[in-house]
Amino acid sequence: MKEILELGKKIVEEKIVNWLVGFIDLLPNLLIATFVIVVTLQIAKLLKKASLSLFEKFIDNVTIRRLFSILLYYFVVIEGILITLNILNLDETVTSLLAGAGIIGLGLSFAFQNIATNIISGIIIAVERPLRVGDLIEINEYMGVVKQIDLRVVHLKTFDGQIVLIPSKEIIENPFTNFHSTPGRKVKLEVGVSYAENLEFVQNVVRNTLMDLPYITYKDDMLINYTTFNESSIDFEVYFWINSNHQADYLMAKNKAIIEIKKAFDQNDISIPWPIRTIDFNIKGGKALSEQINHPFKNQADQNSKM
Repeated sequence: MKEILELGKKIVEEKIVNWLVGFIDLLPNLLIATFVIVVTLQIAKLLKKASLSLFEKFIDNVTIRRLFSILLYYFVVIEGILITLNILNLDETVTSLLAGAGIIGLGLSFAFQNIATNIISGIIIAVERPLRVGDLIEINEYMGVVKQIDLRVVHLKTFDGQIVLIPSKEIIENPFTNFHSTPGRKVKLEVGVSYAENLEFVQNVVRNTLMDLPYITYKDDMLINYTTFNESSIDFEVYFWINSNHQADYLMAKNKAIIEIKKAFDQNDISIPWPIRTIDFNIKGGKALSEQINHPFKNQADQNSKM
């Protein structure tokens, strides 16, 4: 039993000695590898910063510049890691890592599918540029100004001051309106007039009123179109263009147009009707309303007097 313990102790001591000798032999390489990885990270950061300034002279798209600088950064870092592993005599480890990268990449492709889709969509947005920083857009139920375009998301500032992050794939896959893609913006108004009005006269009044407003452009393209017979009014829509894409100007133009149309209607005795409701009192033909209302009370009074 004692001999077995002595043998085990000897084996452990030999292993510890071998580890220490191996560590001492590896120590110079370990110091060099640490130095290489630190220098690599610093060089990668400097190149990333310098490339942004360099690409700015040739590429006016900030998203593309960021993409190239990030790719350059990771390329330098990966090269530094490979050199470090080589210094540590871990070539076989590198081969194993590369062999396992395919399996790991397959698993990650499913786990990060949405992220990858958004990044690819961001690259498409950066190349095709359907929108830019400062554009006023409307997508789904959100409307606002584009403040920043990243590879994964688009930062949209709504009119109530909130920042909404729109995934890049939503921009690619769904229709959206870019109000800055045209030199102006179309305003739509919905108006209703009484059934008693002369509809052609109403059209002329509205058209002449809007023609006098200075901020309306493309006046020949103004459209006044009757749309439906409503419950208490005949409704029509008014379309006109303004020479601005800003939301504040759009709201101001719509507000001013409503005020001026109301003034013109008042001056020309054109009425905008209130909603009309018909109340059925269940009155038989030939009987007065007062008679029908008083009749139940009279019957009740007669019954009380008999009692």
